[in-house]
Amino acid sequence: MQARAFATQSPSTPFGPQTIDRRAPGPEDVAIEILYCGVCHSDLHTARGEWPGTQYPCVPGHEIVGKVMAVGAKVTKFKPGQLVGVGCMVDSCRTCHSCQEGLEQYCEGPVGFTGTYNGPVGGGANTHGGYSTAITVDQHFVLSISHAEKDLAAVAPLLCAGITTWSPLKHWGAGPGKKVGIVGIGGLGHMGIKLAHALGAKTVGFTTSPGKVDEIRRLGADDVVVSTDPAQMAAHAGSFDLIVNTVAVSHNLDTYVSLLKRDGTMVLVGAPPTPHPSPAVFNLVFKRRAIAGSLIGGIPETQEMLDFCAKHNIVSEVEVIPMQDIEKAYGRMLKSDVKYRFSIDMASLKS
Repeated sequence: MQARAFATQSPSTPFGPQTIDRRAPGPEDVAIEILYCGVCHSDLHTARGEWPGTQYPCVPGHEIVGKVMAVGAKVTKFKPGQLVGVGCMVDSCRTCHSCQEGLEQYCEGPVGFTGTYNGPVGGGANTHGGYSTAITVDQHFVLSISHAEKDLAAVAPLLCAGITTWSPLKHWGAGPGKKVGIVGIGGLGHMGIKLAHALGAKTVGFTTSPGKVDEIRRLGADDVVVSTDPAQMAAHAGSFDLIVNTVAVSHNLDTYVSLLKRDGTMVLVGAPPTPHPSPAVFNLVFKRRAIAGSLIGGIPETQEMLDFCAKHNIVSEVEVIPMQDIEKAYGRMLKSDVKYRFSIDMASLKS
């Protein structure tokens, strides 16, 4: 089965049209017509060869929503016409402890999970992602979408930006009676604000931009701290149960660690190209504070997040673009010139 796609042939080559092969559905497979695909910063890192191991041609995209076209004979969860999503993974070993616990993102198999794009398949070919008109995925890695069809463009980023913040919020117990900080209010952070607020936590946004304060409150923050203002930071010292740090550039973590309560945790979900400066040990040991990391989320918790978002009318804030504008979108993304996620309308690939 062939699909239209946009691919890049090297780190320096602009994206352009390409026809790619998608497998016909096997017994456990779901063939999906892609309607929208969110644009993640990981797409840019991979396409431009900024992360090691990119295979070309590269078709990024792991925030996929669409409609089932066909299913294999053993598929029980999905039927043609159903709205579905595909996130960052399309396979894993399925047998290790993490996979058995529904934490496929931490797959302990020989190669870990298989990414929706640039992941190994069979003899070493790379997977192609959602910058395309169709994809075929094992039913285990397909997710049900219960939002209204009119919201699908804004649902797409939930498949990465949503689950990347939901997973640590749930794992570290964000909810009523907890004070949660979200550092960096971009594609990930704006979802962190919405989700923490909906979970019932007292939610505080951290930004370096004074002009964003009202906007962050609109997203659901109970309070907003301009992190470059020492007085505002000091007013929150020792008060947070959890801080989710989405910033993807190297910065001083001690500034935020000092805001944690005893036994508080700061979870890093941003991946900077160079390491953060080493944190001060005494800042951690005297209050048993922790710095942790978190990676996307497993299939069960991704489905839980999607259902929660549908129930609470939560979607991402998106700017919808045609596929042909992806280079412009990457340029704007590098300047943080998007509120807060691009979503590609795949109808533009069919015209």
